[in-house]
Amino acid sequence: MRTPRIYHPETIHQLGVIALSEDAANHIGRVLRMQQGQPVLLFDGSGAEFPAVIASVSKKSVDVELTERVERSSESPLNLHLGQVVSRGDKMEFTIQKSVELGVNTITPLISERCGVKLDQKRFEKKLDQWQKIAISACEQCGRNTVPEIRPIMKLEEWCAEEYDGLKLNLHPRAKYSINTLPTPVEKVRLLIGPEGGLSAQEIDMTQEYQFEETLLGPRVLRTETAALTAITALQVRFGDLG
Repeated sequence: MRTPRIYHPETIHQLGVIALSEDAANHIGRVLRMQQGQPVLLFDGSGAEFPAVIASVSKKSVDVELTERVERSSESPLNLHLGQVVSRGDKMEFTIQKSVELGVNTITPLISERCGVKLDQKRFEKKLDQWQKIAISACEQCGRNTVPEIRPIMKLEEWCAEEYDGLKLNLHPRAKYSINTLPTPVEKVRLLIGPEGGLSAQEIDMTQEYQFEETLLGPRVLRTETAALTAITALQVRFGDLG
């Protein structure tokens, strides 16, 4: 059995015995049914990981003993900030999960004119908590020791207007140039992915006002979740650590 990787929500300052969080304890004790003496691997988002062994297991808690601190980074040299207009159903969850696996550093859910999701503030806050947990779970699975931030939901223009010192990209099927023709080197990219119905003409004009460069993925029109992952992959191959 592969050693489970477990996220610890508090910064680990020293070795020794610590209690796992409620969610982690439930996963280790009730789902995986692990026992005293079995190995686990903790990370706290600081970039390090902590080999450990289970010290005790009860119905409501799990204690582990940390044996060492190991500095290990699997982060890409390319810093990617994904602005994703919220998609319907489980598409948004899928996009977040796979984007984290592909190395995205920050994700901001966006609301645009043609956004198909209509939720009140309270339900959006619940979604935000759920999305952050999905990002954590993706890090546990893929081996990242730094957890990407899922930012609060913003209106599209507010996000576009934020100051940014990297390359800003907006996918557009009528763009003249592709990711392969982007200048090098590029270390920071803010990537905008529109909704299922696409951005409106006014929104496209607005992104140009905020210096977003239009770029092309290929001759086919992709679904919003496919476009996000394809663009991230292409950027990581060109400027990051894939390929």
